Amino acid sequence: MPSSRLTRRLLAGALAVAVAASLAACTRSAEADQYLDGDNKGYIAGDGRVVEIPEGEREDPVAWEGETEHGEALSSDDTIGSVTVVNFWYAACGPCIVEAPDLEAVWQEFQDDGVRFVGVNTYDQADTALAFAKDNGVTYPSLIDVNTGSAKLAFAAATPIQATPTTLVLDAQGRVAARIIGQLESASILRTLVSDALDESA
Repeated sequence: MPSSRLTRRLLAGALAVAVAASLAACTRSAEADQYLDGDNKGYIAGDGRVVEIPEGEREDPVAWEGETEHGEALSSDDTIGSVTVVNFWYAACGPCIVEAPDLEAVWQEFQDDGVRFVGVNTYDQADTALAFAKDNGVTYPSLIDVNTGSAKLAFAAATPIQATPTTLVLDAQGRVAARIIGQLESASILRTLVSDALDESA
């Protein structure tokens, strides 16, 4: 009889371990497996987390370059000296579509202050990016980065870019001053980050 009770307890313990392992696997698959399998073109849902980096803790300026959807060369040499917003996106990314009006609104508000906006399209070719811009009223340029990945690699060396979309605010020196992981929750968040960066260089 004691042996039977011991057997039942051992079986119950083994079952608990198996359930825990199963739950852990489910937790991982929500994000990691999606990325590893290449589903949804690398989209991993971000949480909208905003990280501001104090001036004294920023890394070196990011040197980047590429070609826009209009076939024009664009690089960090063109934006240095200006606060610059860099947004990583692609056309079929749902959160990218949702946040597009807010990005454009902040761009329209600050472009007369010398602020630059640059998209980095990580998946599409130029014609798809152009169609997206037309459909969503986006007027700032985007680099077509799918063929080389050079722009994303340049920024990934300086700051985590584990979700699409990700939005970075660069200070006038070209250093990453703030980042938003995942969908921009509202234009006011980006407006505040851009204003803070402008105040630094005033």
